[in-house]
Amino acid sequence: MNLQEIQGELQELELQMNKISLSFSDLLGHIHPENRISAENLLHYLVLRSNDIQNLQNKLHAVGLSSLASCESHTLHQIQVTLERLGIKSETVAKSTSEFGENKIKNSSKHLFGKPQKKWLSAVMVTFDSSFLSQPELIEELLKSGMSVARINCAHDQESVWLSMIQAIRRAEKNTGLSCKIHIDLAGPKIRTVLLKKGRKKGKVELKIGQKFWLSETEDDFEKDDLVVSPNESNIIESLRIGERVLFDDGMILCLVKSTDDNKALLEVVRISSKKPFLKAEKGINFPDTKLNTPSLTAYDQTCLPFVVSEADTVGFSFVRSPEDIQKLRAEMSQVSNSYPSVILKIETAESVRNFPSLLLEGMKDLSFGVMIARGDLAVEIGFERLVEIQEEISWLCEAAHVPVIWATQVLESLHKSGLATRAEITDAGRAAMAECIMVNKGAHTLEVLKSLREIAKRSQGHRRKNRLLFRPLGIAKSFFTVE
Repeated sequence: MNLQEIQGELQELELQMNKISLSFSDLLGHIHPENRISAENLLHYLVLRSNDIQNLQNKLHAVGLSSLASCESHTLHQIQVTLERLGIKSETVAKSTSEFGENKIKNSSKHLFGKPQKKWLSAVMVTFDSSFLSQPELIEELLKSGMSVARINCAHDQESVWLSMIQAIRRAEKNTGLSCKIHIDLAGPKIRTVLLKKGRKKGKVELKIGQKFWLSETEDDFEKDDLVVSPNESNIIESLRIGERVLFDDGMILCLVKSTDDNKALLEVVRISSKKPFLKAEKGINFPDTKLNTPSLTAYDQTCLPFVVSEADTVGFSFVRSPEDIQKLRAEMSQVSNSYPSVILKIETAESVRNFPSLLLEGMKDLSFGVMIARGDLAVEIGFERLVEIQEEISWLCEAAHVPVIWATQVLESLHKSGLATRAEITDAGRAAMAECIMVNKGAHTLEVLKSLREIAKRSQGHRRKNRLLFRPLGIAKSFFTVE
């Protein structure tokens, strides 16, 4: 094995990383001082993942050196330490060490989610339902069973109910002596189906593969029996292009745009994955290929901000897509108060995945923020087949940025609703335990879910650092430098 060859490849990576730090010095100057080392490490990791280093990793492994497989939190430092083993001392020493990264994530997690309860290594976020208000003993049991964050969703209920939930949580805290953070999700743009012509009275219409129908904001210029669906949000149809995908009902129905004309688009059904081939009113619509002009922060969200800023410890930014979205939210919250909740970026669109490094760097302008992998809409947007790949990439990049992650959506969903988990869900819950916080949705068996999660986490987290990863280039990393 040629050690000089390994040395040369490592030194080339180190050179690239040092150059990037200089190239992005202006950007780093806008990062919060407490996050600059973390931001620089993120840039170094993006450099690493822009290269194909699989052969280098195999060479390193063969000679008993670090294969760089767990270097997310301290990328340049790991390369420098490996070079030292080859007798090469770097002129400058990276500030982001393994210990620094671990402590940064740990402290940020504690700030966002509170201290995990005894026997828990991850925080647990429980989605609240208005039915909890009549069950104060349940709220106390949730706290005793591991809940450290209560999630309130502005898409449901109203301000008086949200306040009652918070008051009930405060009473449960007092009775149990346990603390609980309040997380409030903004609703974001809710793009849902409205049947304008055919199917309006019944609230549903049967579809067939190959069938064509219209997407339009208005029912004008259509015949009585035409199938016309409104996306209930303006400025969407004008953004559509021929060939782009449109998905309905959590991806159950896949259509392609065949033509566009003024304020309408002709769609063709190409896949129906449900045994009941009906398109119903009030079902979600996703546009994974389209750059939408709809704001991530809606007018309704803005009316919720005074309450959110007053009551929440963290605020979930639904359907965030660009750094400008984060800037807008900050500006609006600053109008309410100089002190506002830490932002949790909910990654649930294809556009947010493409922009993810930029979203992280924008988030770092605040002292503290987090990321939620919102796997519901995200799976529909990117395709279910890519979910495993993308959720891992998001996790790696967050670790490189020293940003806490919330693993969300359908964690032990069958257990939550029916009382019995599937085998696949148990495996998924084991991966969820690697995140700094696990979010569970509403269901009839929340206490059972928390008990199972604790047992799964106890066993899974002992194996946390045993994986050896091979680093093929990440598209997210390469596109970041191409755009910049």
